[in-house]
Amino acid sequence: MQSKLQPSSRHVDFQAILDYAALTNDYNPLHVDHAFAAKTPFGGVIAHGTMSVALIWQALAQTLGTQALDGIDLDIRFMKPVRIGDTVAGGGQLQEGSNDVYDVWVKTQNGEGDVVISGTATIRRAN
Repeated sequence: MQSKLQPSSRHVDFQAILDYAALTNDYNPLHVDHAFAAKTPFGGVIAHGTMSVALIWQALAQTLGTQALDGIDLDIRFMKPVRIGDTVAGGGQLQEGSNDVYDVWVKTQNGEGDVVISGTATIRRAN
């Protein structure tokens, strides 16, 4: 078992958010309407949370293989929003003393390197 996940990253611009909205049919104005989003507590457009979660799945697939994804339970928390202009990376590492639980995260790569998603990915063992 690999101890570290191969990171997966992306730069988030407004076009990426619009493309993701079209892909998922999620046109929540918080994601696609600058005027609406400016009036919310977020103060502007934020990326879909699942767009960032996908980076964790990509890191798991790149490291463990796509066949392993069906046997993984993901338990995460959204910590901070991802904003236009952010570059984010998803990755993780095997918990110390564990053979089947990874600590996973998505972090910004610009600025302070804030954790925007944090959690665990547990590999279910076949019985």
